Amino acid sequence: MTYELRVERLIAATPEEVFDAYTDPEAQKVWFTILNPEMIVENVVDLREGGKWVSSWGFSSDEMFRETNVFEVVDRPHRLVSTSAGSTPDGLTLETHVEVTFAAQGGKTLMTVIQTGFPDEEMRDFFAETAWIGAFDRLEAYFDTRTVA
Repeated sequence: MTYELRVERLIAATPEEVFDAYTDPEAQKVWFTILNPEMIVENVVDLREGGKWVSSWGFSSDEMFRETNVFEVVDRPHRLVSTSAGSTPDGLTLETHVEVTFAAQGGKTLMTVIQTGFPDEEMRDFFAETAWIGAFDRLEAYFDTRTVA
């Protein structure tokens, strides 16, 4: 048995803007570190079906989290589907399936994530309550900063 999560956030930007910020390596470096400027982030994205998004992040080059997503569907600006393989600095690994959608809603974008393949409720809940919420918070801060500038 595996577990699934569904999380969503309404973000004050168009689907094109949110999709591009989420998938562009340079934008990722900005929004990923916007709440933690001391974080080290390395991203390479080949945004096409069969392409890979390879990410490393952490506060020390000796202790990085790593994730490789292989894109199954790239439908800009509506939907991304990928298989994700990640590892923590202490060697824990996890493979999941991730679908992210970007839907226009009232001049904003409803970003929805459905992620499947968690081995237990604890891991699923960590991703639902910490990992994805952190990503949404960073994306919101990214767009808040852009509208203020």
